[in-house]
Amino acid sequence: MIPGGDLKKGTTLRLDGKLFRVVKTKYNKPGRGTAYMDTQLLDLGTGNTVNRVFGAEERVDNLYVEQESCEYLYSDGDTLHFMNTQTYDQYETPVSFFGDDALFLVENMALDLRIFEGRVIDYVLPTTCTYTVVEAEAAVVGDTAGSVNKKIKTNTGLSVQVPIFVNVGDTIKVDTRDGSYIGRG
Repeated sequence: MIPGGDLKKGTTLRLDGKLFRVVKTKYNKPGRGTAYMDTQLLDLGTGNTVNRVFGAEERVDNLYVEQESCEYLYSDGDTLHFMNTQTYDQYETPVSFFGDDALFLVENMALDLRIFEGRVIDYVLPTTCTYTVVEAEAAVVGDTAGSVNKKIKTNTGLSVQVPIFVNVGDTIKVDTRDGSYIGRG
């Protein structure tokens, strides 16, 4: 149990029997009255976000969540398979758990999974990853005034805006936080 005033982004809580992760916090100390923490919480079961206000001294049930270094193995349709690189324990999650971030997953990619009671409840992707270009729009001759981009598709199905000099077969680095092109891989 921790006071509501000590909540930080990434903290995992149990409220009303459900698991939540703190997404945003804002500490408020008005001139009069008691301080409080305004939070945005992600329901780890449904993926919905809710806003909740905690008093600074209100006790909250925080959970210890293990973070394990894992490797993405493969996808077999609706299920993603991961393996802990030290213990060789394997975990499965539905593709829907990752949402659009599933397009960032490449076989043998190292990432961190957060485990609670043997179940994957969260993940941390590497900041950058390298992909192979499998489809690219044709560059227009003479269209070079300023920074000109075109849309490509990677080996995972991810669509990225890249400079016109990137071609099919090239490897590129992508920022997994926003899906933007960083450079050649």
